[in-house]
Amino acid sequence: MSRRAAAAGSQSSLREANKALVVGTIQRYGGLTQVELAAATGLSQATVSTIVRELLAVGLVDTAVTTRSGRRAQLVTLARRVGLAVGVQIGHRHLRIALGDFAHEVVAEQVLPLPYEHPSDTTLDRTALLVVDLLERVGSGLEDVVGIGVGVPAPVDADTGMVSVPGVMRGWEGEHLGQVLAKRLGRPVHVDNDANLGALAESTLGAARGYRDAVYVRASYGTGAGIVISGQVHRGFAGTAGEIGHVQVDPAGHICRCGSRGCLDTVVGSSALVESLRATHGSLALRDVIARTRDGDPGFARVVADAGAVIGAVVAGLGTAVNPQCVVVGGELSETGEVLLGPLREAVRRRVLGNRIAPLEVVPAALGQRAEVMGALVLALASADVAVRADDVAGLVGGDEEDGQGDEG
Repeated sequence: MSRRAAAAGSQSSLREANKALVVGTIQRYGGLTQVELAAATGLSQATVSTIVRELLAVGLVDTAVTTRSGRRAQLVTLARRVGLAVGVQIGHRHLRIALGDFAHEVVAEQVLPLPYEHPSDTTLDRTALLVVDLLERVGSGLEDVVGIGVGVPAPVDADTGMVSVPGVMRGWEGEHLGQVLAKRLGRPVHVDNDANLGALAESTLGAARGYRDAVYVRASYGTGAGIVISGQVHRGFAGTAGEIGHVQVDPAGHICRCGSRGCLDTVVGSSALVESLRATHGSLALRDVIARTRDGDPGFARVVADAGAVIGAVVAGLGTAVNPQCVVVGGELSETGEVLLGPLREAVRRRVLGNRIAPLEVVPAALGQRAEVMGALVLALASADVAVRADDVAGLVGGDEEDGQGDEG
């Protein structure tokens, strides 16, 4: 081989690597301007501009006019033709499914109520049917799906996709959730804890986007936390990191579903909140507690505020150990706003070591009740990275260059 041929081959390999880098960066963030792409990849703006033109020519990216710092800019996103992802949130009392593209735009979504302690087989069947139904609504099929992310309200072993702690989701132990759904739908499935997915979404798209270290607290039927360290979700061994709902707060308290006594969930979980109001207000559900609190009922507000203070005390311990830059609070109970958030923030402030350089912020979730399902979408898209690069970058862009139509980068 001549030196010229070798040099040409090296240049071609470099250009392909640069294109893969640009595509991967767009995929990670959902959409960036060309200036932001240059900063994120370390490539020159001229190289980024050339690569974007080539990707646009073969239909791998789309561009749109946006505004950055008051100036017009060109936003670059992966094209819809690359594929769709499915996000699934399986909650204690509801099922939420969303279809999204590589720009993290939701194109279809549906929420379905579920009975208390719904069985795994029925719920997974409903999930599969609803995914197919949503795809049909947008004129797509399963062949267009690059991946499926699933969140459940329990610790999950990421390697197996199984609930890793018995008793937390009764009847779901021993079920290979990812394998079951993958068999039904024929697409890759990735399963994680719902609070981890909330943390992933808020750090990628929401209130913690500007921080490398953050904690996401999900206050709902139970309480959990997702931990982000150096921009990555920290799951721990077998997925039990952040399970603050099972931190003991009352040594003489009730027995928890996990088998321990006096866990946080036995004090601030939905059953505990409802039970504390039952004598004076009769039969209630968590939604009633939230609605009455938002309407200003002082008794309901007192119960929620007390819960916020207890959660904050536990979060403060986590904050001292992890030293995050911010705590983001989500979950259904966060719909009560400052009634929950105020006492939680104050409890954290009193107990965490004072840091004058970077004081810990406690803020509401920017994505609201969609945080977990958006995290499932982000997980599915990120996990599809290798397949997208191989099929689309090498196939489409590589084929374009083989025809001699590519620009020099």
